[in-house]
Amino acid sequence: MSSVYGKIKGGVTAPLGYVSNAVSAGVKNPDAERLDMALISSEVACVAAGTFTTNRVKAAPVKVSQTHLRDGDVRAILVNSGNANACTGVSGLQDARKSARLVGKLLGVKQSQVAVCSTGVIGLPMPMVRIEPKFDELVTGLKRKEGTSVAKAIMTSDTCHKEISVSLDIDGVKMKIGACAKGAGMINPHMATMLCFVTTDAKVAKGALNAYVSDAVEVSFNRITIDGDMSTNDSVIMLANGAAGGKSIRRGTKSGKKFQDALNYVMQEMAKSLVRDGERVTKFVTVNVKGAKSYNDAKKVAEAVANSSLVKCSWNGNDPNWGRIIHAVGYSKAMVKEELIDIHIGGLAACLGGLEANVSMDDLRKKVAGDAFTIEINLNLCEGAYTIYSSDLSPEYVDFNRSEYAYWKQARKDGLTKQ
Repeated sequence: MSSVYGKIKGGVTAPLGYVSNAVSAGVKNPDAERLDMALISSEVACVAAGTFTTNRVKAAPVKVSQTHLRDGDVRAILVNSGNANACTGVSGLQDARKSARLVGKLLGVKQSQVAVCSTGVIGLPMPMVRIEPKFDELVTGLKRKEGTSVAKAIMTSDTCHKEISVSLDIDGVKMKIGACAKGAGMINPHMATMLCFVTTDAKVAKGALNAYVSDAVEVSFNRITIDGDMSTNDSVIMLANGAAGGKSIRRGTKSGKKFQDALNYVMQEMAKSLVRDGERVTKFVTVNVKGAKSYNDAKKVAEAVANSSLVKCSWNGNDPNWGRIIHAVGYSKAMVKEELIDIHIGGLAACLGGLEANVSMDDLRKKVAGDAFTIEINLNLCEGAYTIYSSDLSPEYVDFNRSEYAYWKQARKDGLTKQ
């Protein structure tokens, strides 16, 4: 970690001027008592920026939040787990807008100042009959130091909550950045199912914040993959309220670079935590590509290897199968020359010049048997480089994802579907 910033406790409520709350609304199951709806709010005016899924099938809350971020100064984020409110047509949009309107009224802000996010099962109408009555409790219970409850409320198939906060000093002003995230499956973001909410008490102009967030997402959430699936609901939203005081942080300055570095670190830690907690994942794998003809070629190679089901199955079986890696390199559509390709696994040469290296297979197996290791691919053509974080693919992943439609049983009881 950089000496410029340090880890602190608090998550999204670590920065000054933010309050939050989480409640149990029984979104997916009325008998469940787990937290499944949360609200993050700035007590003072702020600016906001966000990035969203590039999937052409977008959930209703994504469409609503994109509009609100364009139209105004969003200062609150309402989120639920258990239902994605995706592929729900006009009624889904009405539910998302109504939720923003009702919560905004309770907060004393405009509907357009409330972003709405959802995560869960696709295709089911929102059980508004259980959600709406909880809005008052959600708003009246807002307070500081509740960041962890938000992180827990947005979990779906996650096995642990994910949050981080850091403090930094810029031009003599102490400021903080906090974040929480969720995601364990449907992870292959190109802004995946993933949500991330970031808060800061730094003073940042909206245009600069848009750029900071975009750059941070590119080196974090756009660099991870678990199963190669892109969700309909992926959202990263950041609020900046300036409560720490000081001058506005500007792009192209030393202060701006410090802020960008800290934000990159926060988002990278959240992104990596998603991969480590991937559905039935046993390996955290860093894929480094260098020596490519261009940045885009390096990216193509890294993504082809990181998303290959064959490669990922090899990792799960502790098999250092460099043949599967080089075959993925070959179909990546990047410029490659077979006779120049070098592949190292855990620091050991597995392939040199496109041929098997003189290395002990047992030593390679020991590297892949660990719960974290690095694959380095050198194309030896030029200087293009790219890094992506991936995982293995296990039989348990398949078993886990066979059962989602069991959730529709409750929907039938609620009268939300006839299936």
